Formats: sequence, C-alpha cells, structure tokens
Amino acid sequence: MANPKILILMGSASDRETMEAMMPYLDYFGIAADWKVSSAHRQPEATAKLARQAAPQGYSLIIAGAGMAAHLAGVCAAHTRLPVIAVPLAGSTLGDSTRCFRAYKCRPECRRPWSASARPAPSMPPCLAARILALHSPTIAARLDEFHRNECRLPESGGRSKK
Repeated sequence: MANPKILILMGSASDRETMEAMMPYLDYFGIAADWKVSSAHRQPEATAKLARQAAPQGYSLIIAGAGMAAHLAGVCAAHTRLPVIAVPLAGSTLGDSTRCFRAYKCRPECRRPWSASARPAPSMPPCLAARILALHSPTIAARLDEFHRNECRLPESGGRSKK
C-alpha cells in the first residue's frame, strides 16, 4: 500500500470545521483524504453508493462523522467491507454517552470502531486510521512509532517532521 487514501464523510457541511481538525494528523501520517458530505437520513441511496464505491475507487477506509443520531457510520459499514471509523459529533440534544451508544448500535456484523468524547479529540480518528493502515504501510508504521515516541503529539512544526 504505497499511498493510502481514505474517504471522510460528514453528515452535513456544518460538521466540516470539527472534522478538519484532523488534518494535521492525517498530514503527519501521510494519509491522503477526500472529503464528502452525505446524509444517511436525507440522502440514504447516495450515502450507500459512496460506501459501496469506496473500495473500488482505491480508498483504504472510511471515517464518518455526523451529529444527531450518528447513523452515517452504520450505513457506511452496512455497504462496504472497508473499516469504518465512527465519529459521533455534537450538534444535538443527545448526551455524549447517547451519541456513543447510537454510533455503536448496529447489527453485530456491521460493528465498527468509534471515537467519541465530550469534545472529539482531533487525533483519535486519524490515529486509529494510521494503526489500521500501518499494517500494510511501513512509512505509516514508522510515523506512528515516531508519534508514540513523541508522547502522541505532533512535532512543533505541526506537520511532517524533517528527517
């Protein structure tokens, strides 16, 4: 896996600011990402199509972030064999634990990892993606090792370290 790329789906354009906080981490790990907005509720067929076409289009995994009921990751997981990382976002009256439970609640065969907290830590989804992609990418594995040696912080430059 020379240059892995991932698909980042957001339930609405208003989720973009929160999700873009992941960019420095994705850049550091050398993970290219395409960003798309698709609602599991307002555009279920389009969302399912994006998930079905992700692997044939060369994506290695999907990160799905959505507020409210947080069904986006579940819909994606139901339509692809790729790993799907759920990022339940704020934006509703649901409590933090409710968002987590809803992100994880789905058929056992479609369960996917999820990353959630009161304020989603921007490092969590990219670090989980890096762990998955590092299985087949020595470059990402080396970056992950470096990240851990640096106590899970980005270098002062905020992006790729200079070697």
